[in-house]
Amino acid sequence: MTEASGTATHGASESPPWVAVSRSGTLRAEPQEGSARVLVWVCVSAVLVLVAVAVVGVFAARKLAEREAVNDAANTADLLAEAVVQPALRDSLATSNPAAVKVMDAALHDYVKTSSIVRIKIWTQAGKIVYSDEPRLIGQTFALGAEERAVLTEPRTRADVSDLTEPENRYERGDGKLLEVYRPVWTPSGTPLLFETYAPYDEVNARSGQLWRGFAGVTVSSLLFFTALLVPILWRLLGRLRRAQRQREELLERAVDASIEERRRIAGTLHDGVVQELAATSFSLSGASARAEATDPVLAADLSSVASTLRASIGGLRSLLVDIYPASLESAGLVEALTDLAATLRSRGIDVDLDLTPDVTGLDPDGERLVFRIAQECLQNVRRHAAASHVSVLLRREDTALVLHVIDDGVGFDAAEVLDRPSEGHFGVRVLADVASDAGADLAVATAPGHGCHWRLTVPVG
Repeated sequence: MTEASGTATHGASESPPWVAVSRSGTLRAEPQEGSARVLVWVCVSAVLVLVAVAVVGVFAARKLAEREAVNDAANTADLLAEAVVQPALRDSLATSNPAAVKVMDAALHDYVKTSSIVRIKIWTQAGKIVYSDEPRLIGQTFALGAEERAVLTEPRTRADVSDLTEPENRYERGDGKLLEVYRPVWTPSGTPLLFETYAPYDEVNARSGQLWRGFAGVTVSSLLFFTALLVPILWRLLGRLRRAQRQREELLERAVDASIEERRRIAGTLHDGVVQELAATSFSLSGASARAEATDPVLAADLSSVASTLRASIGGLRSLLVDIYPASLESAGLVEALTDLAATLRSRGIDVDLDLTPDVTGLDPDGERLVFRIAQECLQNVRRHAAASHVSVLLRREDTALVLHVIDDGVGFDAAEVLDRPSEGHFGVRVLADVASDAGADLAVATAPGHGCHWRLTVPVG
């Protein structure tokens, strides 16, 4: 059976891509790559935090700057009203008397030219504009809003961002957003008038930029300093994690090695002791059955039945010994040991095809044990997890390497998921992958859910 035909047993239209489970030195590099990913994630998170802080800072700075600009505009309007407008008011201004308008013009002329105020208006309680630096507004009447009327009845200064969609604001619409301030003033006779100013919103932008630069300088430098402190601490913790992971894998490797030695000892003890004694007992029972045949046929039949049952138990025990540790690996070699492994799967109803090169040369005992351990783990995974009905085992000499293929038509799995986060039943694969790495061998898998599984072990020869 060729590799291509073996792969076809997966039952899929096209083979899944190969995933390198182990390459010399690869597994030990994985934690370093994971550490790099963690550091990249920390840096990206820091950038995202900086962006979020920048967005929130811009919004907060604009709100704070707008509030301060509104307060400044209100204070400026109060000073202008008390120091300039109130002394220049005449009772006749309430009727838009030209002489009174000229007095107010003279009082405000220099201030309007040198200040940043965009518009000045003075209203009567009826909504008539009796004075403005825009002459076209003088004498026009517009409805006062509830807030403006409230200022006249309960004297106070009110400031806000202006709504320039109102009809009385048609001459201010080309100046962008404006800060509107209005408060009451009184003529010498005590008649209340509404004094209103409009200041440019550009001051808000300038002030928010100043606030943001001050806020950003402290915040960004603090975050960068914190990140600079965090990175070496995180790197040290990741180093400890890498060492702990490596120690755990080494302990698991030692546990696997100790388990193999213990299984070899148990298998040898059972084979040389219990199995041999049971075999001798079986022969004795067969002899006793033959002798009793002439005198007591019933006893002879019972003895023969017991001997048959005993031989079947011996066969099952020998199959179990192959699972525990095949004596054929040491005595008859790798091909015979793999044949014994296949027999244990056949006894469980799984069809196994073997294509083993009869004369496999060039591997030392350690290399043969490595191939056997990988094959044993793969076949155990087939029995435990794959739900497969057919398995192909191929052992080939290819150039300067010995290549083992184990192919099943089972349910398959997500290779990246199992290798990155192995469950309890699959962690042995990672341990054997580490063993393969230490031996300079390559272990790869081609699998996907519903596409079966194809394991490939390449062991250099010589």
